[in-house]
Amino acid sequence: MSWLEILLLALALSADAFSVALAVGLRFASPRQVFRLAWHFGLFQALMPLLGAAGGHVLLRLVGDVDHYVAFGLLFAIGCRVLWESWRGTDRVGDVSDPTRGATLVGLSVATSVDAFGAGIGLGLAHVPLWSASATIGLTCAVCTIAGMRLACRMERLVGRWAGFLAGAVLLGLAVKMLAI
Repeated sequence: MSWLEILLLALALSADAFSVALAVGLRFASPRQVFRLAWHFGLFQALMPLLGAAGGHVLLRLVGDVDHYVAFGLLFAIGCRVLWESWRGTDRVGDVSDPTRGATLVGLSVATSVDAFGAGIGLGLAHVPLWSASATIGLTCAVCTIAGMRLACRMERLVGRWAGFLAGAVLLGLAVKMLAI
């Protein structure tokens, strides 16, 4: 694979992270939150191809048929929580649990990087230099996450109170997309 092909793969793998970053960034976009989400999404996106190449064939046989259900469950649960909190009418960020922290952050990181695991199996079979490919994938994902959160900041001014509902709807849409895979 050429460097350009790896970069295109990295952009494709980052699409889910960008979408989630848009949803999260509607309510949570302080510099620290942007850094946390970008760091974790990039890290998980970089590690998953390495894991896929290392032991993917065995693990794929064990969980390969349900990986999209895991991603669906994580995104669905988080999307429902965001919708619920928006419906409750919490207007202050302190009233809503921060998705860039704790178990929610880990869940989002796993859900957005599941496809990178499968890509790692393919990269391993193609004898692609895994360390440079994984670094490119992780860095691209981090940049796309930052871009999504910054774009969401600008959108939040337009959608105002509906930002939470929009974020929840995006997360639920991504969850349903996972079932179609």
